[in-house]
Amino acid sequence: MKKFKLFSLVAVLVIASLVLAACPQPAPQTVEKVVTQVVEKVVEQTVVTEVEKVVEQTVVVKEEVQVNVEDYTTPHPILSDPKVRQAIAYCTDRAALIASVYPYVEDPDSLLMDSPWPKSHWVYSGPYTDMPQYDPEAGKALLDEAGWTLADGAAVRANDKGEALALKFTTTTAQFRQTWSAVFVQNMAACGIQILPNFTPGSWWFGDTTGLARRDFELGAYAWVGQTEPAGRTLYACNQIPLPSNNWEGQNYMGWCNQTASDAVVKATNTLLRDDRVAAYDIVQKEFAKDVVSIPVFNRAEAEAWSANLEGIIPDATEYATTNLYEWALTDGGDTIVIGMTQEPDSMLALVSSMAAQRLVDRPAKGVITSQYSYDFQPVLQDGLSTIESGLATNDTVEAKAGDKVYNTAGDTVELAAGVSVFDADGNVVEYTGDGAVPMKQLKVTYKLQDYTWSDGQAGSVEDIKLGHQFDCDRESGATTFILCDAIVDVTFADGALETTVTYAPGYQDPTYHLFPFNIYPSHQVLADGRNLKDVPAAEWQTLPEIAETPLSFGAYYVTEWIKGQSLTLAANPYYWGGEVKTPNVIYVFVADTNQAVAQLLNGDVDYLDDSTLGAGAEVQTVIDAAKATGAVKYDISASSTWEHIDMNLYTK
Repeated sequence: MKKFKLFSLVAVLVIASLVLAACPQPAPQTVEKVVTQVVEKVVEQTVVTEVEKVVEQTVVVKEEVQVNVEDYTTPHPILSDPKVRQAIAYCTDRAALIASVYPYVEDPDSLLMDSPWPKSHWVYSGPYTDMPQYDPEAGKALLDEAGWTLADGAAVRANDKGEALALKFTTTTAQFRQTWSAVFVQNMAACGIQILPNFTPGSWWFGDTTGLARRDFELGAYAWVGQTEPAGRTLYACNQIPLPSNNWEGQNYMGWCNQTASDAVVKATNTLLRDDRVAAYDIVQKEFAKDVVSIPVFNRAEAEAWSANLEGIIPDATEYATTNLYEWALTDGGDTIVIGMTQEPDSMLALVSSMAAQRLVDRPAKGVITSQYSYDFQPVLQDGLSTIESGLATNDTVEAKAGDKVYNTAGDTVELAAGVSVFDADGNVVEYTGDGAVPMKQLKVTYKLQDYTWSDGQAGSVEDIKLGHQFDCDRESGATTFILCDAIVDVTFADGALETTVTYAPGYQDPTYHLFPFNIYPSHQVLADGRNLKDVPAAEWQTLPEIAETPLSFGAYYVTEWIKGQSLTLAANPYYWGGEVKTPNVIYVFVADTNQAVAQLLNGDVDYLDDSTLGAGAEVQTVIDAAKATGAVKYDISASSTWEHIDMNLYTK
C-alpha cells in the first residue's frame, strides 16, 4: 500500500543457538492468515503462504536408532554466531548502497532504519543503538573474535579448520537490487567476507513452494511494505517459523526464536490498547536490533513534483497526496489544477479497485471517512475514532460455547466445534474440545459520522450507512475479501442519527476496529433508468455509470466528465461539509509514460505529478536539475513505506 497500499500488510521451532534464548519446540499449530506485511516484487506484492507436505530426513545414530531431523533445525555454521551477524551489519555501508540507486538523494540518513518500522511510525520508540551502523573496523574486530581471521596476503577470512568465510546471497534479478547488491558485495569483500551472489527470478524467490517459502537461502534480500497497522506476528513470533512439520506456515524466514521478542509481538497483536502495544513493540524492536537477524538496509525513496506556483501539497508515505486536494491553491490565481498520471483509474467504485490511480481520484471526488497520515489514523467524516479509550468500544470477555460464531486462529469466522483453534481471552491458542465454554474477547463498537451533504444537495442519512453495509457485504458486490463482514454477528443502526453499532464474533481482534467499517452510498439516488440505487442488485453496480464513472460525492469535489484514455474532470462540491475548496476545478490527464509526464510538468502543461507517476528513476534527476536551473518546479523526495532488508537464515538443512 502506498497509502492504503493494498497490500496488503501480510510463522515453529525452537532454537538453541549461540545467541538466542533456548525455546522448547512447540507442536505444529494453525496460524493466522492475516498477512502483516507483503513481500514486494518491484511492484511485487506476494503473500507467501501454505504448501505441500512434511519432508523428513532419517539420520542413523548409535545402536541404529533412527531419529527424524527436520530441515532447518541445524544451526548455521556461520550465521548462528551473533558476532558474525553484527560484523556483517557493521561492514555494510548503507549510505553507499543508497547512493548507488538514488544518486540524487542528498540526505541518505533520511532513508536509514534501525528497526523493522520507520522512525515516523507511531510504534517506533528508538533510536535502537544496538543495530550496528557502518564501522568496518568494528566489524573486522568482531570477525577476529569469532575465529574468522585473515591470513597475510589472503582476501577471504577463514577459521582454524581452513574453511572460508563465504556466504550465498540471494535476491531477485531486478536491476535495482543488482545495483545495490554489487555495493554490498564490495563492502563484504573489504571485511574479508566472500559473497556468492545468486540473482533469481522473482517467480522462484517469491514462489509458493520455492525460495523464501522454503527458506532456501543464507543471506536473502527483498522488501516489506510497511503499514499503519504494524502487526508483525507472522514475521517475528517463534511459532511462525516455516518448517516441514507445520507445512511451511509463517513468514519468520530467519528462523528467529527470541522468546522475549516472540512473547512481546504476540502481546502487541493481541491487545487493542495503544499504550500497551507501543510498550510491547518497543521490546520487539530492542531484541531485533540486539540479535541482528535482519539488516534494514533502507527505506525506498519516492518522489513527487509540482509547479512552483502550486501550494498546499502534503507529501506523506501512507496517505495519498490528493486527500487534501481541497487545500491546494495556485498562487497566480488560476482556477484549475492539472494533475498528470501515467495510469488511469479502472473504476470509481473503490470497493472493487486496488489501483493507486483510483485512490488519487476517489479520495477528493467521493469523500474521505478517515485519513492515514504519518503511519497513523485520523477521523475526517467519522466523528472521532471509535476506540476503547474513547468509550465508543468495549472488548469484554465472553464465554463462547459450541455452535457459537467465533473467529479462529486461521483468520476465519466459523462455528465453534471440537477441533477448532481459537485465541482465548489471554491470547493463548486453545483447541476447543467440544465441551464447556472458552473465555474469549468480543468487540462491540459504535461508529458515528458527522453531518454531510451529497453533491446533489441531499443530506446524508443513516440509510446511506445501511446501504454501505448491505452492498459491501454482498457476495455479488465484487469485493475481494469479506473477512470483516463475516466477523460481524450483529449490526444495528440508530434511529435518525448517523450512527451504527457493530458486534463482532468472539476472537475478532482487528487493531483497526476503531475505523468506520463500511463505505457509504447515496441511498436516495435515482438512476437514469428510474430505479433507486438501493434496490439495484449488487452484481450490477460495477456497470452503473452513476456509480462506476460519475458517482455522487460527499467529498470536496465530484466527477463532472470522464473521457476514457484522456482525462477526468472534477468540480468543487458546493455542499462540501469540510470547509472552503480553494481551487474549484481539477483535471486529471493521462499520459503515456514518466518521461512525457515530466516534460509536461516542465512545460507548464500539468501542475502536479504524484510519486506513482514520477517514480524514483532517472526522471527525478531531470526534475531536480530543472528546479535548480529555473525554479519553476518544486519536488519532494522522502522515505516510502517500502523497505529493503537482508535476512540471515540462522539454520540450515
